[in-house]
Amino acid sequence: MPKRTPPARRPKPAQSDPAAQLPPTTEEADGVAPLSISFPIVGMGASAGGLAAFEAFFSAMPAEPAPGMAFVLVQHLAPDHKSLLTDLVQRYTQMQVFEVSDGMLLQPNCAYIIPPNHDLAVLNGTLQLLTPSAPRGLRLPIDFFFRSLAQDQRERAICIVLSGTGSDGTMGVRAVKGEGGMVMAQNPESTEYDGMPRSAIATGMVDHVLPPAAMPAQLLAYTAHAFGSRPRPLADPTPKIHDVLGKICVVLRNQTGHDFAQYKTTTLIRRVERRMALHQITRADDYVQYLRQAPDEAESLFRDLLIGVTSFFRDPEAFAYLEAQVIPRLCTDKRADEAVRVWVCGCSTGEEAYSLAILMQEHMETLRQPLKVQIFATDVDSRAITQARSGSFPASIAADLTPARLERWFLQEPEQGRYRARKVIRDLVIFSEQDVIKDPPFSRLDLLSCRNLLIYLNANLQRKLMPLFHYALNPGGTLFLGTSETVGDLITLFAPLDRTWKLYRRQDDLPGAARPALGTVVPVTAERAAPLSYPQGTSRTGVPPNLRMVTEQCMLAAWGAAGVLVTGRGDILHISGRTGNYLEPAPGDAAPSLNILLMAREGLRHELTVALRKVEAQHTPNRSFGLRVRTNNTFTTVNLTVLPVTSGTGTERAATTDHFLVILEEVPPEEQLSLAPPPADAPDTSAHDRRVIALEEELRAKEEYLQTTREEMETANEELKSTNEELQSVNEEFQSTNEELETSKEELQSVNEELATVNAELQTKVTDLMRANNDMNNLLAGTGVGTLFVDFQLRITRFTPAITQLINLIPSDIGRPVGDIVAKLAGYDRLVTDVQAVLESLIPQEAEVQSRAGAWYLLRIGPYRTLDQVIEGAVITFVDITERKQIEAALRRSEHQFATAIQASPDGLVICQRADGVILDVNASWEALSGYRRQEVLGWRIAALALFATPEVWPQLLARLDTHGVLRNAEIDLRHPTGEQRWALVSIEPLEQAPEPRLLVIFHDITAPRQREAALSQLRAGEARFSRVFQDSTTAQTLTRVADGRLTDVNAAFLALLGYQRDEVLDRTAVEIGLAPAAEDYAALLRLVDAQGVIQREATATTKAGSLRTLTTTMIAHEYDGQPHLLTIIHNHMPPANDPGAATDG
Repeated sequence: MPKRTPPARRPKPAQSDPAAQLPPTTEEADGVAPLSISFPIVGMGASAGGLAAFEAFFSAMPAEPAPGMAFVLVQHLAPDHKSLLTDLVQRYTQMQVFEVSDGMLLQPNCAYIIPPNHDLAVLNGTLQLLTPSAPRGLRLPIDFFFRSLAQDQRERAICIVLSGTGSDGTMGVRAVKGEGGMVMAQNPESTEYDGMPRSAIATGMVDHVLPPAAMPAQLLAYTAHAFGSRPRPLADPTPKIHDVLGKICVVLRNQTGHDFAQYKTTTLIRRVERRMALHQITRADDYVQYLRQAPDEAESLFRDLLIGVTSFFRDPEAFAYLEAQVIPRLCTDKRADEAVRVWVCGCSTGEEAYSLAILMQEHMETLRQPLKVQIFATDVDSRAITQARSGSFPASIAADLTPARLERWFLQEPEQGRYRARKVIRDLVIFSEQDVIKDPPFSRLDLLSCRNLLIYLNANLQRKLMPLFHYALNPGGTLFLGTSETVGDLITLFAPLDRTWKLYRRQDDLPGAARPALGTVVPVTAERAAPLSYPQGTSRTGVPPNLRMVTEQCMLAAWGAAGVLVTGRGDILHISGRTGNYLEPAPGDAAPSLNILLMAREGLRHELTVALRKVEAQHTPNRSFGLRVRTNNTFTTVNLTVLPVTSGTGTERAATTDHFLVILEEVPPEEQLSLAPPPADAPDTSAHDRRVIALEEELRAKEEYLQTTREEMETANEELKSTNEELQSVNEEFQSTNEELETSKEELQSVNEELATVNAELQTKVTDLMRANNDMNNLLAGTGVGTLFVDFQLRITRFTPAITQLINLIPSDIGRPVGDIVAKLAGYDRLVTDVQAVLESLIPQEAEVQSRAGAWYLLRIGPYRTLDQVIEGAVITFVDITERKQIEAALRRSEHQFATAIQASPDGLVICQRADGVILDVNASWEALSGYRRQEVLGWRIAALALFATPEVWPQLLARLDTHGVLRNAEIDLRHPTGEQRWALVSIEPLEQAPEPRLLVIFHDITAPRQREAALSQLRAGEARFSRVFQDSTTAQTLTRVADGRLTDVNAAFLALLGYQRDEVLDRTAVEIGLAPAAEDYAALLRLVDAQGVIQREATATTKAGSLRTLTTTMIAHEYDGQPHLLTIIHNHMPPANDPGAATDG
């Protein structure tokens, strides 16, 4: 294991919240701010099953060469336990591994582990620890770190989502991908828990899905290409690079239908370089070739270019200003029948649109008469629109919403680990796919939010969009931009409301200012005007599948001028080119459709009406020259051409024409002279007659047109009652007929998109409802839980098959009162009463009931609540708990047996909690041993009792238990309350089956053996002293065993007195060696000694040599070697001089 070097540290910044100091995102800044470090940082997020993933990843990471990256591991850790992750990861890698401390500076080739109970952020290349603010169950440390990493390191950020449950990391993946970083996720098949990887993969923003062991190789290849020493292929925007980017935009336009030619060059370069790094392509030309050959890569690049960082209430202060200042003002001047119209342009996955919907709904609830709210949310990304329309978001959105708003406006879906927006705010928002660059905008808007979209576009396109936004807003409407966006120098169109949060108010139109063009400018050239045809395969009836394609084809076949594709009634289908000088919205209330006859300016309307009627009748082109059209107090000379648009080609052209192309060509000043009328004084009678004839023809045409219009109105009113397939078309025609004088061409497009979107949403809701109904049916049939649904009248509305085992039900019983059905329950007849009680109190009830067959069930009765929290009956469930009841009975028997064994044990037993040693129970033997009574010690910590000789004894016992798993026969000293010292052998057994960790402490009393050993030791010491005195005495002494009267020991003085050797007298009686007469009554002698304790008497003894000795003997009872003995002390009365056989007299 490599030696750890203490990591460098950087002073903690004054502001504790790193999010407040993070640099602006890549897309929010025009330039790229310098990074504080030069190596990539890899954030790795994991939860359950993450340890195995970390092991596989770091085991596969080659030691040489060094990876050149810093790895930050964010794992869901228990906040109250010390983490061992640092030591565990160190086993698998040669890199240094550190647990993060506050202010630690990141270094390459090191791994950093988040400590428990902290959130982690990156600030200028240093790691900052923060105390979590969210409750324990709602913390999202992986999202928090990934977002911080994305904001701090931008394109150098790399994140990896590994095994875990839930969706933590999903929002962080969006942030990293939005900054141009790289994202990897573990293959769900290789995970222990696949919730987090699947949630990340579902965003569509994961670059590589791999098992952990395959990630290091891909990671090293990517970083070597993206951050290696080789030059960046698109670093300098030279003409050649611009040419390459142009080719890439052409491929994207051909394969996706979207043109990125007007996007910022720096944005294109960063996204393209990132894709090249992912595929290890070094030359830009090679990537163009690869892009042409791989349609999937074009789609991936398209998705990369569309990525935007979004969240709920992004920039909360801006939304607070919007809530307090803007929204109330927008609603102040509205009539009750008017709607508040909002457009969220570039809505991505819908977070911003739903944020505005929440603010609008909250404000409407404060009004006495709420207004109708319409929020149109559009984006060019169809996948994002689909996701936004679903209203489903990962659980990590809890970090961006207050708990009150999260609970009020979202429903939690625990099974999927997601939140779904409630129906009340989903119904306010209409999502649709739209390209703001080329599609007409919505109109009559009160609020237009276009946040962090303009930063993707070049300056020219931004200037073109501002007049379009001005046109879309109502007078006094509000424009809401991103924090890095402005209206530029177009201050004549928008006045700032708040410069900090980029809120602007629409100013009134300037006199003489022309309206912006509301469509794609398509240059067309042709030698002559001629009837035009749809492409092959286009339907001969109804609207062509792609009106824009038809219009552009027609304009390309004509000449460079403004063109409008219309129906026979004049309804506008598509606009191409600048038509502001010729058309204007009709006065009055805006209508949901556009009609060219109503919008035509003065000088054009009559000629256009006549021309349309002629072309419709004759199916041939019609041209009018030199029309003078009034525009802002000036006149424009225009040539008008109306062409029939037929289906088919050649001889297949239809006899009827459904659509017409109106071409308006402005006459250059040098050509206007040839079209000027002759002087007034020039006599020309024929010209005057021709003029009269022409006026009469025009009058007849107008009368015919008016008659036709009246007939068409009557027909339209009747067609409104026709079939459902015609309903949408007839509805649009009805609106156009009633509101033609008040409509604008943009409103028609908006209504079409709204209707299509609403229809798609309805279809989705129908599909969801069918799926939910199918799921419900399968759930009821497959759970095995007996379930019965009843309404307020206790009538049966639905039941599961399992309920028939307890209640006699058949399908025809639906609708019958539940009280009429016979139940197979023993001793329970309160079902109807309990259900009525629940419906009255709304408090669920539970009961354990038994069937007549002997099975046990848990009966639960609860109110039936709808999604709107309306009570519509009750739900009755029967859960089979027979096995549980059997286990409970067995457990009770086992506990009784265990308690009986505990109390009957001769050893002292204590049951206590493992965590703190609190005593839960003791037996009588322990009471006798310790001197404490059971009621005195229950609830006390065992270490707090004055039981052990020293306070360190109990911690030492636990330490030995933790080391070996069990503790056997540890001898300890005990303190008895009386002061008496006692001894015990202690054994400790963990009780694994307990609901919480407990210990069984066994005290085996060894006090009596210890006391016997002490007494024996004292006895042996006394015997040793006695033996020394006995042997060293000058007086003759003997020890006689009481049991058989035989000598067991004699001293030297005795041997010298009688002249024997030691082995000659041992194990012999006093009679046998002549020390006592043969007729002596030994039993009587013993009784006498026992009675008096000490006796003394005169005796005659015979020496070995045969001489006689007159002796005085003293006999004393004595315990020796554990047996009763007689100690005999012998005194010789003969002086030594008279006793030649005696050595001494003692």
